[in-house]
Amino acid sequence: MTAVDQATGGELRAGLRDRHVTMISIAGVIGAGLFIGSGSAIATAGPAVLLAYLFAGALVVLVMRMLGEMAAAQPDSGSFSTYADRAIGPWAGFTVGWLYWWFWCLVIPVEATAAAVILNSWVPGVPQWGWALAVTAALTVTNLFSVANYGEFEFWFALLKVVAIIAFIVVGAVAVLGLLPTAPPDVSGLSRLVSEGGFMPTGAGAVVAAVLVTMFSFMGTEIVTIAAAESGDPARGIGRATRSVIWRIAVFYLASILLVVAIVPWNDPRLPEVGSYQAALEVLRIPGAKAIVDVVVLVAVASCLNSALYTASRMLFSLGRRGQAPALVNRTTGNGVPRWAVLGSTLVGFVAVIANYAFPEEVFAALLATSGAIALLVYLVIAVSQLRMRRVLERDGVAMPVRMWAYPVLTWAVIVVIPVVLVYMATREGSRFELGMTGLIAAGVVLVGVLLTRRRGRAAVR
Repeated sequence: MTAVDQATGGELRAGLRDRHVTMISIAGVIGAGLFIGSGSAIATAGPAVLLAYLFAGALVVLVMRMLGEMAAAQPDSGSFSTYADRAIGPWAGFTVGWLYWWFWCLVIPVEATAAAVILNSWVPGVPQWGWALAVTAALTVTNLFSVANYGEFEFWFALLKVVAIIAFIVVGAVAVLGLLPTAPPDVSGLSRLVSEGGFMPTGAGAVVAAVLVTMFSFMGTEIVTIAAAESGDPARGIGRATRSVIWRIAVFYLASILLVVAIVPWNDPRLPEVGSYQAALEVLRIPGAKAIVDVVVLVAVASCLNSALYTASRMLFSLGRRGQAPALVNRTTGNGVPRWAVLGSTLVGFVAVIANYAFPEEVFAALLATSGAIALLVYLVIAVSQLRMRRVLERDGVAMPVRMWAYPVLTWAVIVVIPVVLVYMATREGSRFELGMTGLIAAGVVLVGVLLTRRRGRAAVR
């Protein structure tokens, strides 16, 4: 981590331990999207949803490898925003940094509301908005003390998620092998992958549509490159995380979704209603399936909310450090916590939580739509940045503990594929609005970034 002197604000502390970074890297890809959102993807594409997860997972693996190359060589809390600044230009770093910050600020109310729904079902005397604000406030407080608090909370959240998924895979595998006493006889084997209209019952177009759903389930994998910058050995942590991303996606997503489509008919109405995990446990007649999944999902959304607060604040801190956000946000406490960056990000999250309950549903839906394609834009910027930074790093003789495979062929493949996916989004009525809203806010941020860069250039000349 590059220290920043007190004149410009402060410096972050290396407060994350190796076990924190390891567990963040393992479970950073696991969110409520796996436990609940995957049900909608299965209902859209049928068993062929496995192809959608395979494609999206392969794209994320390549992007993480590219990001890992840059982050291991030059660790920074601004991660890809900083690299875009150096490789493409200040306007690019400004744009992707603010868009990414906005994405995670919107995640705060989404996850807080998801947690509130579960808590309200347990304790209905407290209204949902009360639970949402309480959960957000509690995790904000933990983030204000030290980065070690974030790491410790995330360590245990992540551990619980990993244990839950492994337990599900074991139970599901036993059922598919015909060894689970409570499971109905027709669950045994993999016949349901083709028995309900074939492997691709809704056509190839539905598989591509499912990619758009699965793609955003992986958002958060890159957090480890931000968190590792506050650890004792960033290069080793980042290298380990990027090397393990393949098996993490293979086990947590592909294996568990394979078991779901083998256990639950893809056209079972429970999949989009209650989520894939609960539907599978109900088919297997596991007692208390809803309660089990509620606890796991509550942990998952708390983990995601915790990470959203952390990630948004570190990105805002990095923007402030580069003079692309108010100087106040890069001031740190004695513990190395960017307090004002945390509070500023939380404030936006609180306002969005209130808007979710106080205004018509369409208002919050429009806000949420602005983040619809940000993940793809971030991945595209990472690929372009790596394409350019690789030459600079090699020219300057910088050690690269992690290297992108088959450079530059695979880098160019990602750069070509992402615009194709964006164009496909534009042709689909369901995703056209999200793409338009994201494009609108992105254009506005780019304009501000370009104007700010030009003004600084003129000031430097004077």
